[in-house]
Amino acid sequence: MNQYETVFILTPVLSDVQMKEAVEKFKGILTAEGAEIINEENWGLKKLAYPIQKKSTGFYQLIEFKAEPQVIEKLEINFRRDERVIRFLTFKMDKYAAEYAAKRRNVKSTKKED
Repeated sequence: MNQYETVFILTPVLSDVQMKEAVEKFKGILTAEGAEIINEENWGLKKLAYPIQKKSTGFYQLIEFKAEPQVIEKLEINFRRDERVIRFLTFKMDKYAAEYAAKRRNVKSTKKED
């Protein structure tokens, strides 16, 4: 199993409930395919660097997970088919990226406890 990180941007016209529903859909796809979700972060509504589909903002979402390589293809097909997703990027994390992500999670968890 490889460790992956995917960031996707959802269209800003969605309500909070619709956004969470879309995120749950993609998490469900991952877990149904046997992926282990390590971390999930909602970065919220952010301004885009340039307009995409005539939209200047979007809901950013990050999911870190461990999965087999064939799971990525199914996930990305679903990203492409879903009109709520305006951009996505999935990449395989090497050991250094995985260590950095673990450190970042630990720092965030200690900040939340304070």
